[in-house]
Amino acid sequence: MHSSASPAAVLPRTALLTGVGRRRGIAAAIARGLAADGVDLALSYHAPYDRRVLGEDADVELLAEELRALGRRVELLPGDLEDPAVPPALVTAAREALGPLGALVTCHCESVDSSILDTTVESFDRHYAVNVRATWLLMKAFAEQVEPGTDTPGGAVISLTSDHTVHNLPYGSTKGALDRLVLAGTHELADRGIRTNVINPGPIDTGWMDDEIRASGAAATPAGHLGGTDTVADLVRFLVSERGAWIRGQLLYSNGGFATPAL
Repeated sequence: MHSSASPAAVLPRTALLTGVGRRRGIAAAIARGLAADGVDLALSYHAPYDRRVLGEDADVELLAEELRALGRRVELLPGDLEDPAVPPALVTAAREALGPLGALVTCHCESVDSSILDTTVESFDRHYAVNVRATWLLMKAFAEQVEPGTDTPGGAVISLTSDHTVHNLPYGSTKGALDRLVLAGTHELADRGIRTNVINPGPIDTGWMDDEIRASGAAATPAGHLGGTDTVADLVRFLVSERGAWIRGQLLYSNGGFATPAL
């Protein structure tokens, strides 16, 4: 089977993941999947967000122990991505701990429900700082690892997005901006060997759903059930691998056909 990557373009087996606060979250599932594939990991998290928005404590230390038991190197990197100094510092710290990074997977977000009439300026600005500006700064620092035109591969960037907007205005609008930002990277950063993709996983229950939401989501999915965190992780694992290297600049719907009308 031929690969789209030459031997000189094999990526470092290292990755920086953001938004890895809770072991039942999507980012934690991605971390487990990449660790199983032999990838060493830097895990970025912000415990105050998990407590403030999700009402849970971050348990990323237990996840790190789990991954280290698989023989992986794991670096924990706390930080509030609203601060513009934090994203480049995370990339620097990850590189110092693990060496050159082969992948950047952004799963972080600010997500506080509000609508057109009741969103505050403070909340609106925080959503854009965390969801858009921080993603840009992470991509920038990740790309700056590699000089243009060199034989060293730049790696893969993957971000998670969402269609949700109604009564979740600042979150939804920032996801639209994130899509455009990340997808532009495939073209703007091509001379650094960087490929970028965005994944829309549809509704995934990581503890935020009640019975009514789960039932409604399952009814809107042709298979009759929702996807899980592993369905997201499986696609990420493929996209960062050599086998997925030809998929570039795409917004991929990996949602089981959620809300797709029958034809």
